[in-house]
Amino acid sequence: MRGWMGKFRSLFLFGTLALILSGCGKDNLSALKPKGYSSELILDLMLISIAIMIFVFVIVMAIYAFVLVRYRQKKDDEDIIPKQVEGNKALEVIWTVIPIILLLVLAVPTVQATFDLADRSTQDDDGVLTVEVTGNQYWWHFNYKGEEISSSQELYIPTGERVYLDMKASDVLHSFWLPSIAGKMDTLPGENINTMYLEAYEEGVYWGHCTELCGPSHSLMDFRVVAVSQDEFEQLKEDFRNIDPEAKPETDSAVEGQKTFNNKCMSCHAIGNAPMGVGPNLSNFANRERIAGILEPTKENLVSWITNPDEHKPGNKMPANLVDEQQAEEIADYLLQLDHTDVGEDAPTQSEE
Repeated sequence: MRGWMGKFRSLFLFGTLALILSGCGKDNLSALKPKGYSSELILDLMLISIAIMIFVFVIVMAIYAFVLVRYRQKKDDEDIIPKQVEGNKALEVIWTVIPIILLLVLAVPTVQATFDLADRSTQDDDGVLTVEVTGNQYWWHFNYKGEEISSSQELYIPTGERVYLDMKASDVLHSFWLPSIAGKMDTLPGENINTMYLEAYEEGVYWGHCTELCGPSHSLMDFRVVAVSQDEFEQLKEDFRNIDPEAKPETDSAVEGQKTFNNKCMSCHAIGNAPMGVGPNLSNFANRERIAGILEPTKENLVSWITNPDEHKPGNKMPANLVDEQQAEEIADYLLQLDHTDVGEDAPTQSEE
């Protein structure tokens, strides 16, 4: 009796932990809530696989339970050997044909989806947007091909249109994962370019993550994709093209911060449509939901990041103590007023829907 009670407690504890862990995910980082064409294909394949697994599990366990009960050894039959059955052609045909059918049920839609997700037939058509994506330790850069604009950590796309991503890495292997709209694609160093496409159905903010171990701060390599209407996207492009890095800030502290930033930070970072540097492009910084992809956008957090970035993202390339505390606060005042566009500010995240 005690043995059964112990097993029951263990099973109850395991079930409780499973329920708790199942609720620990993020609503805006889930493959189970598709908001795009590619993510719908992937979810359909997942559901087909799960259905096949459940079917096989139920059949096998039913046969196992039947045999266990029907042919269990009785006290009076301890010396009796059950009848041995060999070479049953009917059974052999059944357990050969059924797996083949199940594999075909899974293989056909998988092959169709694979070719569909790899389709690039419209990438070179007029009006089709291609974004060059570069993975870096530990941030993402987005260059809008042919548009003369770029951004870091945040990718803006129009809804209802297919947007192609040409992806590579600048240092080590990374993997671009955007489960709500698309799937996952590795980014490789060198000249290798991998391509995937996004097609968001609804406006909103969708979070992505690097899923390839790339260093100490791999788990902190987040980014977000903001899907907006076509009109908003056209306005966003115009706003980004008109960014003036030399525009004078409104407060004296921000003016001093701009001077310090230009003297000590511009060798790595950029504001406006400059080419990708060692560090992220900081255009539209005040409109971002996170500092460095992980911290709440407060002045205190920004000052902490500027003075000691390795405390928040170990192994990143930004040097610590490049400026003193007062200079860091002035730079923070400057960056927090870089609000170059209102597009995407009110876009709902999935957790808000």
